[in-house]
Amino acid sequence: MRPPELALSAAFVVVALLAGAAAAPFPAALTLERALPHKGVSAEHLMERDRARHAGRGLLGAAPAVSGVVDFPVEGSANPYMVGLYFTRVKLGNPAKEYFVQIDTGSDILWVSCSPCTGCPTSSGLNIQLEFFNPDSSSTSARIPCSDDRCTAALQTGEAVCQTSDSPSSPCGYTFTYGDGSGTSGYYVSDTMYFDTVMGNEQTANSSASVVFGCSNKQSGDLMKSDRAVDGIFGFGQHQLSVISQLYALGVSPKTFSHCLKGSDNGGGILVLGEIVEPGLVFTPLVPQQPHYNLNLESIAVSGQKLPIDSSLFATSNTQGTIVDSGTTLVYLVDGAYDPFVNAITAAVSPSVQSVVNKGSQCFVTTSSVDSSFPTATLIFEGGVAMNVKPENYLLQQGSSGDNVFWCIGWQRSQGITILGDLVLKDKIFVYDLANMRMGWADYDCSLSVNVTSSSGKNQYVNTGQFDVNGSPWPSSYRIIGLVPTGIAVALVHMLIFGVLGSR
Repeated sequence: MRPPELALSAAFVVVALLAGAAAAPFPAALTLERALPHKGVSAEHLMERDRARHAGRGLLGAAPAVSGVVDFPVEGSANPYMVGLYFTRVKLGNPAKEYFVQIDTGSDILWVSCSPCTGCPTSSGLNIQLEFFNPDSSSTSARIPCSDDRCTAALQTGEAVCQTSDSPSSPCGYTFTYGDGSGTSGYYVSDTMYFDTVMGNEQTANSSASVVFGCSNKQSGDLMKSDRAVDGIFGFGQHQLSVISQLYALGVSPKTFSHCLKGSDNGGGILVLGEIVEPGLVFTPLVPQQPHYNLNLESIAVSGQKLPIDSSLFATSNTQGTIVDSGTTLVYLVDGAYDPFVNAITAAVSPSVQSVVNKGSQCFVTTSSVDSSFPTATLIFEGGVAMNVKPENYLLQQGSSGDNVFWCIGWQRSQGITILGDLVLKDKIFVYDLANMRMGWADYDCSLSVNVTSSSGKNQYVNTGQFDVNGSPWPSSYRIIGLVPTGIAVALVHMLIFGVLGSR
């Protein structure tokens, strides 16, 4: 599913700096400053990891009453040389254990590594302690049999596997194979999930609900690697077995969720089952009856100038379209739009920026900030709704020497599918309003407070932003501190954004 890779090694950075920046003399010996946990990380590796993020999904069910807003902590960052993914923590079982799971809007199912497991990593380069779920050790756990209605529904959408020879009491299994050849398999269990719910009485309650999730006992490919290993994947798709759908059906949370992924190297952010309320939010329709969160992208502009791209390249079909996927690190732009986009960026950079091309990949050397040296792009969606794309949303820093910083276009060429990954999702509020089949966004400093409402629109909550968590490598979570009337909440948002940040 991924296009040819962009491989950028430290050696190439040195050669490019020496060859491409004659206007700014360099010292004889260059010291590259790159925040890498190990050597040799290339865009090829990042693209391979991105392939392990996607699965099918279905539609949501009926509309129950909603009791409150559920919030989750966020850790990780979009920087592929630091982390390259965002993850949260979920508590499962009795007694409860905490598991680190990747936040993935490109898949449906919550699954965690189980004991015993073949190929599952036992340590992580993310400085987190990995756990293994054992259904036999939880007093509230139960295996889902093939005869269960939930398994039957999952069989119809390919989310479950039951052999014709299996008895009705056989475990409801699954096998997910990803684009890079990696995969996971296991069986479904139901057990208790614990989470924080902000209620209408201004109190934060320790809530729980019985949910179905995957118990993985085998992993292969990149999922076996320990450098960025987590305990599993938290799919936020629309299938009825997604946790989003299950909690909504139980009346625990709304048919809406939101995130704000902090773009700095420290990362973190906000993740709530509820709707973030912000005056600058703009909305565009979700494409109906699609397995992913598809949007109708219509055109791209650079420095306000619309690019000569055939809009039919973005039309949604079985082989093309535009999807939003927090489980993808980079951005993948359909082939016919890629060259016009890169050429327009290159033509609009400041004269002081030195251009370097290697193996078809466009890179730059600059001593200035990217905001002052590179243009802003705009993605224009159905209804004329615009998404701002700042230089930090399309560039990746590859290295530096003194004041000279080496950047490359982080967007990759794709055959058919355009995927908006973390590189462009960071530093923005995103609202997935499934009740009204629309998606909204706004530029935002994700370390600040936000207001959150349930789908009823009657309850407004305020969260104070992030704070450090002892023992965690990143500022990772936030807390919701109280209930305020709607008018006051909106006024507070105006003060936070316009009084403190100006236009942001």
